[in-house]
Amino acid sequence: MPSPNPAALDFLLTRRSTPPKLLTTPVPTAAQLAPLLQAALRVPDHGKIEPWRLVVLTRPALSRLADLAEARALELGGDAEMIAKGRGQFDQGNLAVVVVASPKDHPKVPQTEQFLSAGAVCLSLVNAALAAGWGASWLTGWANHDRGFAERAYGLGPAETVAGIIHIGTPTSVITDRPRPDVAALTHWIEE
Repeated sequence: MPSPNPAALDFLLTRRSTPPKLLTTPVPTAAQLAPLLQAALRVPDHGKIEPWRLVVLTRPALSRLADLAEARALELGGDAEMIAKGRGQFDQGNLAVVVVASPKDHPKVPQTEQFLSAGAVCLSLVNAALAAGWGASWLTGWANHDRGFAERAYGLGPAETVAGIIHIGTPTSVITDRPRPDVAALTHWIEE
């Protein structure tokens, strides 16, 4: 017999990310962030290989990365829009956690499953932050998909990539819900 948790289900049915531009200080302290990170790592991890790692970015680090994103955009011959988008999330943020997908060679766990596990860490961290009363959002952006930037910014190893950046802070306003997917239209049952 199932043991329901209606509060948890209600939370999942009503959760809503907060865009980084609507997040301000205060942000979680190291002590407040620790249980959120612990909750985030409680994801499917076949083989118990921990195919991810976390990099916490405070305001000074975010400022440095904004400058690095601008410099990288200029190296790539980017225009003003590319520079603005590259700087954007770093200039706006006060605390962010980079989830690095760090796949391991494993005979039974394909890398695809390991990358999905890193994505699960991203969503779990957003949900943990929201459940704790913070605002949170999962973003990435061109700079974090650019190998040159990501290696310099986070010290990525050869097989590592950025799965996402989770911004966490105090929401400046209440976020209204947006239209959600039609479950019936996206679900196909196979019964025989």
